[in-house]
Amino acid sequence: MISDRMADVLRQLHPEQGSEVATDVAAAAAQALGMDGLSVSLVTEAGHSELLWYFDDTARCFEDMQYTLGEGPGPDAVRTGAMVWVPDLDQARAERWPALSMEAPDLQARAVYCFPLGIGAIRVGVLTAVRRTPGPMSAQQADDAIALAAVLTARCLNAEELPASTTGAGEDADAGTGPALPLDCLPQLLNAVVHQATGMASVQLSVPLPQALLRLRGHAYSSGRSLTEVAQDVVDRCLRLTHQSNGSPTPPPADDKD
Repeated sequence: MISDRMADVLRQLHPEQGSEVATDVAAAAAQALGMDGLSVSLVTEAGHSELLWYFDDTARCFEDMQYTLGEGPGPDAVRTGAMVWVPDLDQARAERWPALSMEAPDLQARAVYCFPLGIGAIRVGVLTAVRRTPGPMSAQQADDAIALAAVLTARCLNAEELPASTTGAGEDADAGTGPALPLDCLPQLLNAVVHQATGMASVQLSVPLPQALLRLRGHAYSSGRSLTEVAQDVVDRCLRLTHQSNGSPTPPPADDKD
């Protein structure tokens, strides 16, 4: 049974209003769950998670790190369709998320709880709740989070009419992910700059898009920056990746037009 505080939040979430959530509603949802931050990421037909909205920089920084590394509880929840709870990120097995475990001590997020958004085989995205202090989620908080995830799923599915091809999209992108929303039917995403930078890097390096994205991630990780920051530099032409790039920014030539 959901709490009165979460019931008030859910009354403000109507599927017909689209997938965006007002900051005050997101803040109230986080408070009802006893969390410091919340985020919602959607799944594209390529199997990637794209940040749709977030509340509190703790949640945004954690999503940036997962997106940069390509691993973490959020991607696992999307891949498996099951909830992933990490009451203490420092205590997570290093072999589960090797790269994330190395970065965990520097993250503000100490406890992370991920709830997949979806109906049946249709995988929509993931709701991630983070707290700056470790600790378990109570049974009441879990019930509230599950109810919130269900309402957010309805909002995301109602944001755009799903094309017929959705029933088969994404099955080849990531085994076990299941059907996902095509990118062109999603609302505006916060990581759109990464897609633009990936296209530019693909041209600059003469490699396919997936390899270009890996190069961007590698550069971000080696330089200690987020993927979105590196992508913005590429788009702004402050950085040009080369086959000899080793993590040091390479300014583009003055006549760079691509």
